[in-house]
Formats: sequence, structure tokens, C-alpha cells
Amino acid sequence: MRALPYLRRILSNDTAVLWLLGLAFTTLHLIAGAGYGFHRDELLTYSNARDLEWGYVVYPPVTALLGRIELTLFGTSLVGYRFFAALACGIMAVLTGLMSRAMGGGRQAMLVSAFAASIGGSVFFTGSFMSYMSFDLLWWVAVAWCVARLLESGNARWWLGIGAFIGLGFMTKYTMAFFVAALLGAMLLTPNRRYFRSPWFWSGVALTLLIVAPNLWWQYQHHFVSLAWMRSIHARDIRLGRADNFLLNQLWEIVNPVTLPLVFAGLWFLFRRPEGRRWRMIGWMYAITLVCLMAARGRDYYLAPAYPMLIAAGAAWCESWLRSFPAQRQTRILRATWKTLGISGLIVAALILPFAPVNSAWWRVQDAVSHQFNMQIGWPELARTIAQVRDSLPAADRDSAGVMAADEGEAGAVNLYGRAYGLPRAISGMNSNWLRGYGDPPPQTVIAVGFKPGELNQIFSSCQASAQLWNPYGVANDTFRDRDQVYVCRNIRFPWPEFWKHFQYYG
Repeated sequence: MRALPYLRRILSNDTAVLWLLGLAFTTLHLIAGAGYGFHRDELLTYSNARDLEWGYVVYPPVTALLGRIELTLFGTSLVGYRFFAALACGIMAVLTGLMSRAMGGGRQAMLVSAFAASIGGSVFFTGSFMSYMSFDLLWWVAVAWCVARLLESGNARWWLGIGAFIGLGFMTKYTMAFFVAALLGAMLLTPNRRYFRSPWFWSGVALTLLIVAPNLWWQYQHHFVSLAWMRSIHARDIRLGRADNFLLNQLWEIVNPVTLPLVFAGLWFLFRRPEGRRWRMIGWMYAITLVCLMAARGRDYYLAPAYPMLIAAGAAWCESWLRSFPAQRQTRILRATWKTLGISGLIVAALILPFAPVNSAWWRVQDAVSHQFNMQIGWPELARTIAQVRDSLPAADRDSAGVMAADEGEAGAVNLYGRAYGLPRAISGMNSNWLRGYGDPPPQTVIAVGFKPGELNQIFSSCQASAQLWNPYGVANDTFRDRDQVYVCRNIRFPWPEFWKHFQYYG
């Protein structure tokens, strides 16, 4: 009973309740993250985390660094490997609530905005597996929160926070460049252009450059390889139609459709309401980012981190609007709001979070919605199958055998699960794996996975199918859906240095 007064004090504190809500979402993501197995992209990060660099072909170093910390703390535990992603989404919820408070919102605005920002499909997905998207989301929201505090207080020192989080954003995902362009454009379109004369603004710029300098140097040393990767991936996305319906997909795939009234209320407040003029810079930050991404034909989820600031603004304005109603009506509207958010959150969670048994009817529905769950299945079996092929080789070939994977996910699976079987580190021409080379001495016998026969015949004089990939669920992993044969290849047609020079590709 003595704990009750203490609990009441906590629940009466708006900030404490907001942090409890963030903790609840972190816990939810951790529980969800215990399901299935490592995702293809997580295996990519696993390989990078074992070789810490100031940059990688696919992304800057922050995600791999956090992966390395998780491996050090938790080993190869699936939940441990996804801890920081879950934590990032919980902190994002808290910062959204604090942003709403900075824009004049009270307790309900803080909690509604934090909850609403956390139940979009993209947030549910990125919180339950290790991805640079999880941290990209956090840094964008952190920048927006610092901007809100800057506009609320007029204290130019907030540019240091803005600069630090922009730097971390650039060290996580290069799409931060769109948000920075929008930030600068928003300054020019509002009275906040005066900050261009502030030494604190330029101190923030210097802090950003200091943080990103190691990655810029790495890019210079590697001939700005990430630009070539971006061009290749962008061309692929355009060819496959992945950049189509950008604007339409914002309304139901990226945010929870039920939260759209808050998004539109935020735009109304920021652009049309007199009291929103002070915060108009935030509205322009969203609008310019939207236009830039549409012009560049970016993927729809690139804009996902920009919605929490609109939701925060919308919740703050709706709360002030609600005060014009009688108390009983306010209560009814709030109850209806929370019920609607709760039900819609459960529906989206049921579609996105990995709780259903693998290959059950509901699991197949979830995989059809996300197209991602199948890429968490079959990786331990891949490594086991390759080990069995290795063990079937003549004794003279085993010691000189190498494993060559077509995809970074396959390479990561060999690197993670193959250690238990004594498999050598996989080599691959994809992305950062190509930079790591083919080993010294080069393999004489190659166990190849993820390739089609015609591709291997151009590389080796002799290749023989030796096994087929499988998993106990009968699920087709999209990474190797039509490339599920394991081959034993000998007699490379060109010297390894010459072959490797032309083996680089992106994916």
C-alpha cells in the first residue's frame, strides 16, 4: 500500500507518464523481435559489425557500430540484436510528446501524439528488427524536437543539438540530406532566416561537419562508392515500380490512416492558424521534404520520419480546440479518440508485428502485406546445407574450399551460423563484401550459393549442383527464391585478381 502514493505521484507527472508510454512501446517491440529469425538486412549488418569501418557501401557507420555493441553485450541473441532498434522507437515516441508540449500541448496532446506517431506501419516494422531505418527515424524526430524547442524558447543554443542530431543522421542514412535541405529552405521562408547570422547556427554546422568528417574521408578513400550504389539501387527501384504511388502510399502504408486527421490538423495549424505562425518553419520542413522526395522519385518510406512533427503539432492544436467544448463533450471526444487509436493500433500491429506462427494463414497475410517476413526464414538451414556440402568433398578439397555467396544476406548467414560448422568466411561481390576481397590464399574449390547456373558457368569451368536449400516451414525466402541450389565449382576461368576486379555489384 505504501507504493500507491509513489505511483500516484508518477502518474500525475506528465513527463513520467510519457516515458512510461515510450517504455511500453520499447517492450512491445522487444517482445515482437523475439519471433522468427534474423532478417536478410540484419545479416548484412552482422557482417559489417564484425569489420568496423568509418563507412560501408550501403550506409554510414552508426548502424554497424550499434550492431557491434549489441553483439558484445548480448552475443547473437535475436532480441539483444534488436534492442537498440526497439529503444530508438520508444525514445521517438517520447520526443514526439515533448515536441507537442513545446508547441503548446498539454498532457493529452503529449500522450496522443506519442501514441499516434508509434502506431504507423513503418514504425511498427522498423522497431521490431535491426535496421538503419529505426535510427534514421529517431534522428529526424530529434532534429524536429530541437527545432521546436528553438522556436519555443528563442534560445539559439539549440542549434548545437540540431547540428549534433543532423550529424548522427548523416552517419546513419544519407537521406538526412533531404531533411537538411528542407530545414534550410524553411529558414529562408520564415523570419528564422535571422539565425544565418547567429554564431550558434554556424557552431551547429561545424558540429555536424565534425561528426560526419570520418565518413566523408572514408568515402573519398573509396571513390565515393556509396553514390554508385545509390544510383544502382534507385535505377532498380524505378524499374521495379517501387517508387510509384509515393503520395498515395503516405495515406495508408506509412502512417496509420486513423492518425491522418492529426497530420492534416498539424498542417492546418502550422500554415493557416495565426497561433501556428511561430511554428511555421516545421510545416515548411515537412512540405519541402515531401516535394524533394517526390521530385527525386524516392521510396515512400523515406518520408516516414517527418510525420511525428506534424502529429505533434496537430495534437497540440486539437487539444486547444477541444477546450472550447463543454467538459462532458471533451471527455466523450477524448474517449473516442483513444478507442480509435487503440483499435487501429492493434489492427496495424496484427498486420506488421511478427507474432503469428510461421506459414500459418495469418502469417501468409502478414508476409503479403510487408513482403519481409519470409526473409527471416531459412538462414540457419542455409549454413547447415553448405556445411554438409563441404563435408561431402574429398579431403584434399576441404582445406582449400571457400564459400561464395551472391547476396549479402547469404554471406551474412554463412558468417553468423557457419562458425558453428567451421565454415570459412563467405566471399561475395555485393556491396562492402567486395571491398573485403577473396582471401589469401584464394579458394581452389568454391561452394557457391545464390547463383544461377549460367552465371557460374561464366566464372568456372566446372560446376555441379550438390544440394538444395530448404527450411522446415516450406517457406520460399525471396532472397534466393529461384536460386536455391548449392553448387561445387572448380577451375576458375580467370586469375582471381582479374576476376575480382570485375565482380563488384550492388544490391
